[in-house]
Amino acid sequence: MMPVRALLWGCKERLELKRASERGMVILCMVALSLGRGAAQQSASNPKIIFEEAQRALVAHDYAKAERGFRAVLGIDPHSAAAYADLGVVYMRLGRYERAVEALQNAKRLAPEETGLDLNLGLAYYHQNDFARAIPPFARVLQSHPEHAQARYLLGMSYFMNDDFEHTAATLEPLADSQKSNLDYFFVLGIAYGKLKRPEDSTHAFEQLVRAGGDSAYLHLLMGKAHLDLYETSQAQSELEKAVALDPRLHFAHYNLGVVYQKQGKLDQAAAQFQEEMLLTPDDPSSPENLGLLYLEQGDTAQALAMLRRALKIDSQLPKSLDGMGKAYLRMGQVEQALLYFQRAVALAPDSAKMRFQLGQAYLKIGQRAQGEKEIKEAGRLQAEARKKFEDTVSGKLPAPEVPGEKP
Repeated sequence: MMPVRALLWGCKERLELKRASERGMVILCMVALSLGRGAAQQSASNPKIIFEEAQRALVAHDYAKAERGFRAVLGIDPHSAAAYADLGVVYMRLGRYERAVEALQNAKRLAPEETGLDLNLGLAYYHQNDFARAIPPFARVLQSHPEHAQARYLLGMSYFMNDDFEHTAATLEPLADSQKSNLDYFFVLGIAYGKLKRPEDSTHAFEQLVRAGGDSAYLHLLMGKAHLDLYETSQAQSELEKAVALDPRLHFAHYNLGVVYQKQGKLDQAAAQFQEEMLLTPDDPSSPENLGLLYLEQGDTAQALAMLRRALKIDSQLPKSLDGMGKAYLRMGQVEQALLYFQRAVALAPDSAKMRFQLGQAYLKIGQRAQGEKEIKEAGRLQAEARKKFEDTVSGKLPAPEVPGEKP
């Protein structure tokens, strides 16, 4: 799975469907939305002229000028859905996805019928790895245009990243003829079928994956991750070791191999793999988080704190890292500090029996007996529920599948 980049569309003169030349996928182009009440002005502040200049800047990749132009239009006419829509495109190309979502939501509010806005809004959420929010806009595109292959592909991938395997399979299956060389496609379907207890379909998908991938490092990474997701650690180890041998710089190969070693209790080997991965993907918190938890397990509190802080600096909303910080401070006798981290962890993962129990223990240690017993009782209830389903504490990772048809 390659790093995600977006195909972005601006405002054109009318809504139309075009075929993507290389992939044969239907791409929904944006529409020309009404410039609103200020469009008739014929002066230096004419929003139509400013808008057209901003569009030319957007096409020329002069995003600073384009942003100024679209914002100037909105200053004159705050009801310009077109300006909001293309401002969203500017922010997407700049990688400012939160701002893109805000602009596209404003455009959608003013022009709710425009499906192209849903496509870009879904892409903005997808780039943020907010797959739950990406699902509704992609689904709306597909509802209006069932033939829209890109929306179907991204909707299926969003379902997969959200662990909705039934909808993953149902959404992606119609694309089989157009995805014969797409490794991500077969990987995702193979995992989905495996989770749905459809072994023959899963085997067939992985056979197609192998045929399409040859003996590449990336193929072995996907196969290793597939075995890891299906709890087949020996097979996962074999595939991931091949991936690392073929391409030592392949992103997430070292990480997933580290997870395998960690599951096997080979903690020193796991630590070495996580350290290698941090060199390759320094902006991803997964390796420092797992390394910090591993150091905590080995009793190296200082190293654990350093790694967990590094993970939280990248992403402050990591319940496992926050919980690990709480454990470390509790081990050091700093109960009140530990309590703060346990509270943050539980706020992000309220259904974790383990985190609830540790929070309860921390409350008891500072004398808050009623609150402590309440948390421990809730932990017991959650643990009873957890026995009904297998809960895996450490899992592998891959980036989201790439957006088909993208250009750098």
